[in-house]
Amino acid sequence: MKNQFTEDTISAIATPVGNGGVSIIRISGPDSFSIIDKMFSSKNLTAGKIYHGFIIENTDKLDDVIVLPFRAPNSYTGEDVIEIQCHGGVHITNKILDLTIKNGARHAERGEYTKRAFLNGKMDLSQAEAVLDLIQAQTEEFAVSSAKNLFGKLSQEVSIIRSEIMDLLSRIIAAVDFPEDVKEPEYSYIEQTIENILDKINRILSFSKSSNIFRQGIKIVLAGRPNVGKSSLFNTLLNLERAIVTDIAGTTRDVIQETLDINGIAATIIDTAGIRDDENINEVEAIGIDFSKKYLKEADVVLFLYDLNEGFTEEDSEIFNEIKEKTYIKVATKSDLTQRKDDSAVCISLKTGENIDILKQKIKAAVLNKNLTEIEFITNKRQQKCLEETKSSLINALFAAQNREIQDLISIDIKSALMFISEVSGEVITDDILNNIFDNFCIGK
Repeated sequence: MKNQFTEDTISAIATPVGNGGVSIIRISGPDSFSIIDKMFSSKNLTAGKIYHGFIIENTDKLDDVIVLPFRAPNSYTGEDVIEIQCHGGVHITNKILDLTIKNGARHAERGEYTKRAFLNGKMDLSQAEAVLDLIQAQTEEFAVSSAKNLFGKLSQEVSIIRSEIMDLLSRIIAAVDFPEDVKEPEYSYIEQTIENILDKINRILSFSKSSNIFRQGIKIVLAGRPNVGKSSLFNTLLNLERAIVTDIAGTTRDVIQETLDINGIAATIIDTAGIRDDENINEVEAIGIDFSKKYLKEADVVLFLYDLNEGFTEEDSEIFNEIKEKTYIKVATKSDLTQRKDDSAVCISLKTGENIDILKQKIKAAVLNKNLTEIEFITNKRQQKCLEETKSSLINALFAAQNREIQDLISIDIKSALMFISEVSGEVITDDILNNIFDNFCIGK
């Protein structure tokens, strides 16, 4: 794809703005070296070297900095790039940024550095999207998987699929255009080739649910009657005293939520008011119970808690009937106080920590239905849509081949499949889709 920015030089702060040890201002574009010459104590910089000196405005020294110069195409964007490492601080960082603008750069737009890297062939679109995933990753597992895409895991598989579709289409088109010189491929060959390609696509799509959970996280709601240990479990999973715990029924009157890492999944865990039907409930607690029922409807996983020492009561049964159609895990608390067992529940003790790790594993299994280490491909909604449309077009072509339709007609669906698969890596992409992707990036990346 042709570079759209050959005349522009952009500048932005590439680190979070605030007080810190170091801030980085990144300049990218054809005027990068001339801009730094106007404001840095060293002149005529050579790419590949590290320079220490002063940022100067007029004759005043603004800061003591490190400058790293890169020459196209050997840079993140594929353009001439200058990175200025200054002391961290809002005032001095913005002052240096303003000076780059004054000397000929313009403010970068959201995601413009990575967009330029894509347009200049430094990475394909799936790798560019992996940059955003890596930045936004809330767990180590997702960061590791995103890095695999950045290094080309998805790109390589999509490239193989695209090549196989292209090869099949070329064989059919050659026979259609030059029937006297090229023999039509056998229908059995077309069928087998399409089936093999569909297997590859289905393998990628089989990880879609896990990918979406990785990216979006899950909502875990703690439910049960008062004083069964919901707030204690909430604090245990968070490893901090976040919720108030007492023996008084109705202590939790509002919804409390926090985010944590449950064995590689970003989870929002929600502690709700104990659900009970009692004429002594005051207005505040009643509102809390209404909120509890609302969050139960939105939950990805419900942890239904009951007191193992007291046994499964009629009140427990009534609450359980409200959530049994959801994805749930039955949790029997206070196992340290009784010899009772419940094979249908995870029996835990919040006092001794018994089976808390097992509960975390159950949460992961309930959501993913497979171990996270088995996830081979991470995809986003856009990529999944492209793959589904590729699959649909190939299924149409397969059906046509099985019915021995003329190969010129079969080629129409295969061309469509080629277009859709090309959208994954960005060989075919519209400006609107491209802008929408990079608008989700932060400025400076």
